[in-house]
Amino acid sequence: MNRITQSFKRFPRTFWIANTMELFERWAWYGMFMVLALYLTGSRDTGALGFTQTQKGYLIGTVVAVLYFLPIITGAIADKFGYKRILIISYLILASGYFMMGVFKSYASMWFVFLFLAIGAGLFKPVITATIAKTTDDKSSSIGFGIFYMIVNVGAFIGPVFAAKFREISWNYVFIMSSVVILINLLLVILFYKEPLSEKKSEPLSQSISVIFKNLFGVLKNFKFLVFLIIIIGFWTMYNQLFYTLPVFIDQWLDTSVIYDALAGISPRLASAIGTAKGTIAPEMLTNIDALYIVLFQVMVSAFIMKYKPLNSMIAGIFICSIGIGLWFVTSNPFYLFLTILIFAIGEMASSPKILEYIGKIAPKEKVAMYMGAYYLPMAGGNFFAGILSGNVYGKMSDKITLLQTEVSKRGLEIPEISDNFTQSDYINRACELMGFDHQTLTDYLWNTYHPSEIWIVFTGIGIGTVILFWLYDKFIH
Repeated sequence: MNRITQSFKRFPRTFWIANTMELFERWAWYGMFMVLALYLTGSRDTGALGFTQTQKGYLIGTVVAVLYFLPIITGAIADKFGYKRILIISYLILASGYFMMGVFKSYASMWFVFLFLAIGAGLFKPVITATIAKTTDDKSSSIGFGIFYMIVNVGAFIGPVFAAKFREISWNYVFIMSSVVILINLLLVILFYKEPLSEKKSEPLSQSISVIFKNLFGVLKNFKFLVFLIIIIGFWTMYNQLFYTLPVFIDQWLDTSVIYDALAGISPRLASAIGTAKGTIAPEMLTNIDALYIVLFQVMVSAFIMKYKPLNSMIAGIFICSIGIGLWFVTSNPFYLFLTILIFAIGEMASSPKILEYIGKIAPKEKVAMYMGAYYLPMAGGNFFAGILSGNVYGKMSDKITLLQTEVSKRGLEIPEISDNFTQSDYINRACELMGFDHQTLTDYLWNTYHPSEIWIVFTGIGIGTVILFWLYDKFIH
């Protein structure tokens, strides 16, 4: 305990300011990102945009892939012009970007606004982690980064909780919330952030970026490391379905009113605080259980896996993640999610932190920073492929509207095409009327006829495939 207390005293004020800004930035990002798929694909009469699943997948997947590629470049920009200046620019982009996401409605404009937002996030990421690194030393770095990753998950938990409540009033309030939270960060950086001790680069920025890419390509010539990066794309592809697909699937297929009713039986006030005015639980509140589990159990899991080699821990963790994601919807009972998301989260906690540890161990000592920079590449690839799977593949296998349109066509029913004037809700209501179903009966019929939950077998297959490839990697390459 004394050692921890002494470590806390070693941290300068800038360390705590950086952690506070990370909390608010994660609050803003996950408050928006956890509901983004719902906003993009929801019926227009609810204030959402009514895009197809394919449009959603390409928009989120491509832009977030760009976001995770940018830190390779933006780190050099921050070294050249100073951390504080880049943070101010980042917050101005983020605050205006979040606000504009609630204003623009067309697909093209939303794509460009989200890309604009991604540039701001890409500027933020390397600066805040570098600040943590520069405000800790050999004795305090372990606990310092432990605090940092805990703060990340606290922010990731808080954001969706507020977003769930704000979107009941208006979708625009979600984006206004994120914008306001970032403006708090803008005040913090202007008033309290002190530039960490570092030498600004004197060479031209173009030369710095050129050196970065030259070093990056040099790192990727390491065959063992390149194979590792390619394989880990599979994990990120599977993992990101937590954000890309899970909220939409819950929204389309689960009757969460049973959870609300159970909570109301215990405490009506608690049910009202957690649930919606319609007597349901918002999808983002259920997906947010993952972040809650991490906040509660990450230290415990990390302590347990300390004795295992990073690669072994990754293999076991990804396998557990794969089992968890495959069990998410074996049944349409929403209570089952509490257990299966816990299984998924345990796998995530065992594998995700070990990725950086493994990279640090295999990297030559003089090239650790370059190897760590390459860490973002598979995250970019994983987001891109996650977008494709949550778009085209989900659209064909599991999208409720698509499956309903197939059933309507089979029955020879005449219902207008979905448009600005005839929304998804109108289409479902008309189908219920012609087929003689209420909404829940229609959902149950489509569930039993078309088996939309089979999409999760696909994601499980990706995870198991990643585990097999890592086992072969360990046996023949590592």
